[in-house]
Amino acid sequence: MQIDDAAAILAGADFFEICTEEERRLLAFASERKRFADGSVLVTGDDIPAGAHVLISGHVSVARDGEAKPYMLSQPGSMISTMALLTERPRGVTVRAVSAVETLFVPRNSFLKLLNESPELAARAAERIRADLVGFVSALSPIKGRIRKD
Repeated sequence: MQIDDAAAILAGADFFEICTEEERRLLAFASERKRFADGSVLVTGDDIPAGAHVLISGHVSVARDGEAKPYMLSQPGSMISTMALLTERPRGVTVRAVSAVETLFVPRNSFLKLLNESPELAARAAERIRADLVGFVSALSPIKGRIRKD
């Protein structure tokens, strides 16, 4: 895959809008295009992913282990395991191909190296994560009274 093609794929993923064109090119150089057959597992709940995937084509299901109703991702540019770019923790979900799937895999070590070399990018990443968390919490606000505490 050409660096420009991979950089264009990264540009189509919302999360990587925090990167400049040159930063996306650097990540593209370190990234790897992957193909998964129907039924293949991209990420399991107990595994610690080594990075994140950007969906290029196909459909994947995402579900917590034992969950009956997974949600589906099929939009090119959708991110799979975004937080794996920053943390070495199990994701708690299984991501499975439900058709032939192609992704661009971005290794965590490459993303973290880029963050260390660019304080401006690190600040943009922190702001993006903060904004996403505020959005998630705001979305939960209407159902706050119905959430059980175990």
